[in-house]
Amino acid sequence: MNKKGILKAADNKKRRRFCYGAGKRKEAEGFTYVETVAVIAIGALLTAGSVFSASKIMSAARKTVAKTQIEQFSSALQTYFLDCGRFPTTEQGLAALWEKPVLYPVPENWDGPYLDREPGNDPWGTDYKYLSSESSIMSSEVPEKLPFVIFSCGPDGREENSGWEKGVSDDICSWK
Repeated sequence: MNKKGILKAADNKKRRRFCYGAGKRKEAEGFTYVETVAVIAIGALLTAGSVFSASKIMSAARKTVAKTQIEQFSSALQTYFLDCGRFPTTEQGLAALWEKPVLYPVPENWDGPYLDREPGNDPWGTDYKYLSSESSIMSSEVPEKLPFVIFSCGPDGREENSGWEKGVSDDICSWK
């Protein structure tokens, strides 16, 4: 046999194999309804799980941000104390770290601002609360010797003084 004869024989075999199933009816290719529903259900479960995990991570991140901001305010208040000889009053609040207070007692040696930017809201959109030790509304849970308290009302946005004592509060406090 020559090369042409070998090629012809090989071509004939290919043609026979190709044509072998030609008489049979082929089923339509694609996914069945059950397979499609199963894939959609699995996708929905994975999506729900990732959304749940992401919300837990976001909640933990917001708490961490609030704690960090409270620590920054505490450090700035210490610097304020070194310059002015006292901490701001409850009425002067955290704004005294950004602008020189105009309410009594006006600090003579104020050398601020003591923060990089104006004190804003906590991660949940409510104001941070500041109480000086002179405040009459200080909770009994707060240790007596603290010169000030800073706290965030947390995700619910409500101040829960009674929750501090029970340990069920979602408030984030400077002394804990």
